[in-house]
Amino acid sequence: MKSYDLIVIGGGPAGVFAAIWAKTCHPQLSVLILEKSPNLLRKVSLSGGGRCNLTNELLNPKTAGDFYPRGSQELIGALTRWSSTHTMEWFESKGVRLKTEDGGRVFPVTNQSQTIVNCLLTELDRLEIKTCLNQDIQSISTKNDWFELNIKEKDPLFCKKLLLATGSSKDGYRWAEQFGHRITAPVPSLFTFTVSSFALKELSGTSVNPVELRIDESAKAYSGALMIAHFGFSGPAVLKLSAFYARYLHEKNYQADLIVNWLPSYTEKQICKILCDLKLDAPQQHLLALNPFLFSKSFWKTLLSGQSDKTLRNLSLKEIRALSARLHADRYRINGNTAHKEEFVTCGGIDRREINFKNMESKKKSNLFFVGEAIDIDGITGGFNLQNGWTTGYIAGSNFTET
Repeated sequence: MKSYDLIVIGGGPAGVFAAIWAKTCHPQLSVLILEKSPNLLRKVSLSGGGRCNLTNELLNPKTAGDFYPRGSQELIGALTRWSSTHTMEWFESKGVRLKTEDGGRVFPVTNQSQTIVNCLLTELDRLEIKTCLNQDIQSISTKNDWFELNIKEKDPLFCKKLLLATGSSKDGYRWAEQFGHRITAPVPSLFTFTVSSFALKELSGTSVNPVELRIDESAKAYSGALMIAHFGFSGPAVLKLSAFYARYLHEKNYQADLIVNWLPSYTEKQICKILCDLKLDAPQQHLLALNPFLFSKSFWKTLLSGQSDKTLRNLSLKEIRALSARLHADRYRINGNTAHKEEFVTCGGIDRREINFKNMESKKKSNLFFVGEAIDIDGITGGFNLQNGWTTGYIAGSNFTET
């Protein structure tokens, strides 16, 4: 009988980090990582466009709600125990030099995800943590306080403690349900918006920063950079909005009105006054040439629509007010979404209320643990989802009691 003190199912960042800390805190433990795919840490490799946005230095436990649409309350305490600062210090202590870019995003100086992957793999080797790839787990059962894992075409494995770091895998959810856990059905998060009859299609590649975005008439707006694409809208502001409205938009079948405030620093009245003052000061000028808000010329011309060739003298007050209203609340009809396939994030997972966040142990089944995106926790783009993995992985691994 092959047995281990701890088996981790899932070789992503959360599972690997949990295994590292379990072995660090209890060197005598026998630890095994089982991964279904041919490689460990695939999500780390893909993060940040292959550069690995491993965390965000702006993350503060008290402001977790700004970064985690689901799970922020549970992470407030967890992040005090393993914060983004702890993450940076740990990697730097292993010889990884880091840098911070716009929005607090942290990357390795090498700009290569493999730097982070290699650091973690080196730790696995140093701690003599065994890993097995291409593992097809058929079933999990319990027998005399042991977990029994039946693996296709291989002898079963046994362990005293089992940790699921299975992300949005259906298998992980099925095993959690088997032990009495409720699953919130996963739906996409962090996606772009497709727009029907897209009037800005010819401006594909144009970025506007900052803008404010709202869904329908909801009061909450989200700001950031917006990228115009041939299919609709992308960019940080869109991804943030999509995360907070992931379930709402899914329920609406991704059919909703997107309201864009192109000038969030101004009220609609202020915009109107600026335009009216320009009409008084330079009536013979064309509004396209004056460009008072310093948009790109092509973008400004598109917003002006048929008014670009008019002099200010010939612009009526009604037309000025309509332009002001558009600049303040431009409306587009969302009619679909486009997910980031390689860095796919879901909203949903194992019910947080059924997990003890002091050690990430199941409240339903002793010696069963959950970490990372298997839990109904997800963050916005910018390193927050990986930080969830480091935090929950550390808490689980460092709080295992010896067998």
